Order: sequence, then structure tokens, then C-alpha cells
Amino acid sequence: MASRSVITRLMSGALQHSACPCHGAHHAAAHPGVLGQLRSLATPVNTVQKEYAFEVAASNLRFGDGVTREVGFDLSNMKARKVGVFTDVNVAKLEPMKMALASLESQPGLSFEVINLPASEPTEQTWADAITWSRGHDFSHFLAVGGGSVIDTAKAANLFTVYKDAQLLDFVNAPVGKALPITQALRPLIAVPTTAGTGSETTGAAIFDMTSRSFKTGIANRALKPVLGLVDTQNTASCPTAVHISAGLDVLFHSLESYTAIPYTSRALPANPILRPAYQGSNPVADVFSLWALQTTVKYLPRVAKNRDDEEARRHMLLAASFAGIGFGNAGVHLCHGMSYPISGLNKKGPNYQHPGYLNPHPIIPHGISVAITGPAVFQFTAPSSPDRHRQVLAIFNSTTPYDSSISRIPDSEIGAHLYDTIARFLDGLGVPRGLKALGYTASDIDMLVEGTLPQRRVLDLAPGIGDVVDEDGRLHLTKMMQNSMEY
Repeated sequence: MASRSVITRLMSGALQHSACPCHGAHHAAAHPGVLGQLRSLATPVNTVQKEYAFEVAASNLRFGDGVTREVGFDLSNMKARKVGVFTDVNVAKLEPMKMALASLESQPGLSFEVINLPASEPTEQTWADAITWSRGHDFSHFLAVGGGSVIDTAKAANLFTVYKDAQLLDFVNAPVGKALPITQALRPLIAVPTTAGTGSETTGAAIFDMTSRSFKTGIANRALKPVLGLVDTQNTASCPTAVHISAGLDVLFHSLESYTAIPYTSRALPANPILRPAYQGSNPVADVFSLWALQTTVKYLPRVAKNRDDEEARRHMLLAASFAGIGFGNAGVHLCHGMSYPISGLNKKGPNYQHPGYLNPHPIIPHGISVAITGPAVFQFTAPSSPDRHRQVLAIFNSTTPYDSSISRIPDSEIGAHLYDTIARFLDGLGVPRGLKALGYTASDIDMLVEGTLPQRRVLDLAPGIGDVVDEDGRLHLTKMMQNSMEY
């Protein structure tokens, strides 16, 4: 018969591991000892009233072969009078856009105008031009056919068409912009994504490259969400770049960051609880979508990298992008995305890196690459905040479960180091440049990259060890992570 001390020890261990690793809120407060071993943090926020609820918001989705053909019927059923159609110069030549136009033309009395945007990531000038064009028409509805850049630009045009006298920075995230609330109803927007990446068809986020400040920023508000996302699996066959490695990396880190964001219960309660932010922190519903997207991406993205014609893998990635969008659209992203904005934005003034396979005539670090490049260092840093969640992530990358002895026997204090090596190996297998040095950055650029990250409070405030700690702006941690991302 076991002694009382043995039984007590076993019961204590069972209590520590009884929470589901997918949904347990084992963040910083659950493992204070581990945090103390690995780094010194400021006093946790305990003096403000904490959030006690979360909301789930996402666009309606229709998923299947040929659903783009239905967009004309959808707009007619919505009583559309005049539609502003957004695409880019490349997608304009491809089957998804041809299919959408044919569907619009099949509806008697349905008027529409088309704008072909540049085939590049949007800048403040791109947005300004699209807003001016949109304000010049009396659109009752909007349609976006393209990647995240097209959909985000359509969101911005919709917003500033309704707010005719507003300036661009009025709604841009603070502290870069004023982050004014959106109190007027926007026009209905339907999104037809042609890439498996941003998940913009499900979210209220819109991002652009603020060239004047050499980083990206944007607007995040649920009012921007499309009313319907038509996820057409035929697009994976008709669009050569529908599933690009960079876009797939965005899916990967959307799901990773949203699952490991600080929990919604660690965030301060808004002054008006009815106006909860779009990005709320990790929560049980967002976790379901984020984990499914993560598992799917880890399984199928390497298959796409080996064979771009793998139709099964491409279709799964298209759905994973939307699921990750639902996950991060409610939970939010954090460090990889926040650090990516200056990495890509400063490229034009610094390294002038041109990623292979991109036809863009200007220097470009694709969004997914700029997000992934800090991944190993970021999750080594965040692991102590929630060892159980990071153990779950490690198990997914190793195609097993957290209860497999190869995973369960790893001490909490070593999970971060294992994740660093595992994520670095995964990225290397996809051909991702091996660190900032491979993009042309040097140690002398680190301070500048950190300065470009610090204004990204929308996402930094969701970062474990930064957003949930009093008076922690993250400068020292960001510097260390940038240093650890130089090469691996």
C-alpha cells in the first residue's frame, strides 16, 4: 500500500496536469516558479479590474468548389444598387476574377465599377488612391477578389467612404493613429480570397505599409469584417500563387500567436464592456480554430513546399487560412507580427532584400517571411508564460501528443529551448532564410528594428511577459529576441 506522502505527491501531480492542454489557462500565474528561473519580470498587473468575458465574431463563410459563381446572386439578394469591385492587376487576369465578373453581369440591373490595385502589399498611398476612387462613387456594397492586400484595401475604402471627412490616421491603431471608434454602420463587403494566407475574409483587421515611418500598421475593428467570405477551392487550381510558402507561414504564425497570446482574463476590462476590442487574448473558442489551423498547416504546408500541385494540401491550406483568421481575429497575434512590421518596412531603406520568386520590381520581404524569421526566438521567450500550451505546440510540430513520453518528460524550463530548435528546423525545411542576417540585416540594425516594433502596442499588449506586466514596454526583451533571430 502506498504511503500517505506518495499519495499526496501523486494527487498534487494530477492536479497540476488535469487541465486540458488545449484550453487550460496555464499562463504566467500558473507557473511562477518557472518564470522566476528563466527571467525576471515586473510585478504582474493586479490593480485593475480584469476582463471577465470574451466575444466570438467572424464573417460568414461559404467553402467549396465554384462558390465565386454565386456572388452575383448574393449581392442581388442583399439589394445591392452599385458595387465597388476591388482586385489587383494580376488577379484581374485570372479565373476567380473572370468568374466573379460573369456572376455580376448575370444579374439584371446590378451596377458595378472595378479598380485594379498594384500587385504589391498596400501602402498609405495605395489606400489613399483607393479611398479617393471609392469616395467618387456612390457604392452601396463592396466586393474584394484577391489576396489579403486587396481585401484589406477594400475594407479601408469602405470605412472612409462612410466617413467621408475622416483622415487616414483617425482610425489607425494607437499610438501611431488616433484609434477612433467606428460608430456608423459600414456598407456590406463580400470577400473572395485567392490566397491561403491572411484570413482577411474573416477578420476586422486591415494592414498597410506606412512608408513614411518604415513599418506596417493598420486598423483593427470588428466593423470592418466582411459580411461573407467565399472560400472557393477552385482558386487553388486556377491561381498559381494561391498557396505560396510565405502565405502559408502567415497561417502558421496566426495560429501560433493567437493560441499563446495572454488569456482574455489577464486583460484590463474596457471602460465600456460593450466595446470590447477585436483582439481579446486567447480564449476557449479561438483556441479551437487556432489549434486546428496549426495542426493542418504543420501537416500540409511542407507538402505544398515539395509539390505545388498537391491539390489536397492546397485545399486544406485554404481552409486553414480561414480558420486561423477566426482564431486570431478574436484572440489576436503578438510578437512575431509586431516585430515583422519594421523588418519588412525598413528593408527598402536598408538591406533591399528581394525574395526569390517574387515579380515585384521593388525590394520585398514577403509578410510571411518577415513574421517567421523571429519565430524560434519568440516562442523560446513566451514558453515560460504557459508551459502547457507551448508543450502542446511542441507536440504538434512533432506529430504526437503532449502525453507522449518524448514530450511529457521535458521539464517546463526546457520547453522554450526545444521549441526554438523545432521551429527553426521546420522553417529551414521550407526554405525560409535562416535569420535576419540572411535578409541583409546586421547587429547595428537591431536598435532601429526595436524602435519600429515599440509603437505596435495593439499586438505587443497581447504578448506574454510584456502585455501582462506592469510598466513593461518590452524594449529589453525585444532587443534580446532580435539578437537571437540574427541567425540560426
